[in-house]
Amino acid sequence: MLFTGQTDLTIDAKQRLAVPARYRQQLEASGQAAVWVCVPWPGRLLRLFPEATFERLGAAGDETLTPASDVAHMEATLFGLAERIEADSAGRLTLPRRHLELAGLSTQVVVVGVRNRLEVRDRGAWNATMPERFADLPALAERFESRRQGGQA
Repeated sequence: MLFTGQTDLTIDAKQRLAVPARYRQQLEASGQAAVWVCVPWPGRLLRLFPEATFERLGAAGDETLTPASDVAHMEATLFGLAERIEADSAGRLTLPRRHLELAGLSTQVVVVGVRNRLEVRDRGAWNATMPERFADLPALAERFESRRQGGQA
């Protein structure tokens, strides 16, 4: 499943976010339930993964009883903050207050399709940085391709 595009939305007073219909339809067409895993992320955003995607990616890591301390710290933080959220009958997700506070999000947000996930970002910050991010796109794409091909960019 590939999520793309962006939609301006408002988080209501009950901390609910209406998942845009196109993303709900993609999830439904893939045979998945309307269940997401929400992870707050530095940079004023929340990452929303379809539950099956989160489980697949989470299980892909190396399993050991004695992980390196940095791996153990990252896993405890990431998985400890991850919250399973079921959409209501109207397709809304009730976002955890703690996540909204950690991410520093207000009610005015943009939902961005980012490959295998959705990102909920501060709308003002997203719009203000768009020209710079757009200008950086060719250089970022070049570095990404270099890494993908085994380079050290």
